[in-house]
Amino acid sequence: MNQSAKRYSPLQVALIGGAIATSATISVFGQAWTRCVHAALQDSPKALVDQVWQLVNREYVDDKFNQQDWQAIRQSLLSKDYTSKEEAYVSIREALQKLGDPYTRFMDPKQYEALTSQTSGEVSGIGIRMEVNEKTKRLTVVEAIENSPALKAGIKGGDEILAIDGKSTRNMKVDDASKLIRGKAGTPVNLKLGRPGKADFDLKLTRATIEVPTVRYTLKQENNRRIGYIRLREFSAHAADQMRRAIRELNKQNVDSYVLDLRGNPGGLLQASIEIARMWLDNGGIVKTVDRQGISEVTKANRTSLSNLPLAVLVDGNSASASEILTGALKDNKRAVVVGSQTFGKALVQSVHELADGSGLAVTIAHYYTPSGTDINHKGITPDIPTELTEAQERQLASNPNLIATQSDPQYARAIAVLSNSKLAQPAPTQPNQSFLPVSSRAEDLKL
Repeated sequence: MNQSAKRYSPLQVALIGGAIATSATISVFGQAWTRCVHAALQDSPKALVDQVWQLVNREYVDDKFNQQDWQAIRQSLLSKDYTSKEEAYVSIREALQKLGDPYTRFMDPKQYEALTSQTSGEVSGIGIRMEVNEKTKRLTVVEAIENSPALKAGIKGGDEILAIDGKSTRNMKVDDASKLIRGKAGTPVNLKLGRPGKADFDLKLTRATIEVPTVRYTLKQENNRRIGYIRLREFSAHAADQMRRAIRELNKQNVDSYVLDLRGNPGGLLQASIEIARMWLDNGGIVKTVDRQGISEVTKANRTSLSNLPLAVLVDGNSASASEILTGALKDNKRAVVVGSQTFGKALVQSVHELADGSGLAVTIAHYYTPSGTDINHKGITPDIPTELTEAQERQLASNPNLIATQSDPQYARAIAVLSNSKLAQPAPTQPNQSFLPVSSRAEDLKL
């Protein structure tokens, strides 16, 4: 894991709403406390319940707890006798529901593992994307990921996976196949593959830890313009490094403008959104957070931008949380023109804690605002150039992803038209400083 990823230990994450949007934080209990009670909590469902209550009591953004008597809730929780962890889980979820906040939530060990795996931007496996081919109904490789064991072994898109460790994949779902293929790095997995024009063959591969691509980029020639198109799927721990590589590679290809596609991006690591904003902004505010005491923290650009070329950002109703932080920063600083439909509208920050039995807890701890001070919660960001897709257009793009970012994609086509405007085609001016107080110029100052 690289240095960037190390900042996002599964023990130190915090959510900002949406599906996964997260940021580094330190558990209020600390590692020493966790070590001392680890064994006891594993065997004591009641202690686990109290650990959850204590975290919410210390961190929850609403010190009125949605007008609930939080002390009475603790007494009620501790008065019960739990015969299993599962019973404790049910009581925890019932107590959290009283807060009326779907983002303050309990995750069982499997759910928590899935969250941390997603935000880490890494998987342990062989590095392939799979699908069930609609025509053949067979499990088929879509692509082998760069620098993966699969790519090094010569696996290609279109290869059919006939068996995994001797188990036939006939009628097997993609999720079930993924569970068989993934495993601890360094362990073997055997595949039987079919390839057109070649006899079926076996491959023995060794699983490895693989960085999942979350940034896709390409150079597009649109009339007389060289467009650097970048699509960001989520703000994982590796997203900033991948974005940095994308911008630098496209700069080398002498692009004259950029399209940043955040459509369908549910969020990710807050730190990643800040780092990426700084790749496009030299000056100006990025995001302000306000905690339960009303204390505000502001993060700003720090003169590390990689490009000042004209930029269009594509968003839709599924662009949430970290996507909205990045979009809001670029829009409010007049660094980019935003094209698409209203964003999701999630402006809450959650800290995430690993509990002693491997389960997890997300707690809303703050509210965030765009650089201009706008509260987008339940509202979203309104694009500069609203461009709605019809249901027919949405279906067409969903069924044929190859049409995305082409002239058959109305939002992308509108962005290209905007970038072709002679005024917008000029490099962005240096952004003025924002007047937020107090001001933090380092992302590390955000303590969530």
